[in-house]
Amino acid sequence: MITVIEQAVQARLVATAPKVETVPVTLCYDRADPFAVRMAFPAPATLEGIEISWTFARELLECGLQRPSGHGDVRVRPYDAERTTVEFHAPEGVAIVLMTTADLQHFLERASTVVPPGLEHLYLDVDHSLAELLRGSR
Repeated sequence: MITVIEQAVQARLVATAPKVETVPVTLCYDRADPFAVRMAFPAPATLEGIEISWTFARELLECGLQRPSGHGDVRVRPYDAERTTVEFHAPEGVAIVLMTTADLQHFLERASTVVPPGLEHLYLDVDHSLAELLRGSR
């Protein structure tokens, strides 16, 4: 049974360092963290020169395909009929990424085969999560 979905997509960085226009981005969904998606950017696309991953709500990505969504560090909104904008807000600045909406929809469809939307709570391992929290507080 598949528990992790990864999908490579191309993204166009709108606010980025010079000479970087499109970069491969990896989208990841893991049943072990059923409410979240992860978006990883390769080292050449980041100011730090290391791979950077952003983790945010799967629901934010789903909603952002239809209407502007998010008020925090990650915001998602339709750009036009074929592309979606994902904004990442950090102390260093803002990165705006344009992605093909069809790629994002395909990723979300694949993720829904692992954990159907609305049933995420059934896949939470509360005991494990609590043990991790308590281990970190010592």
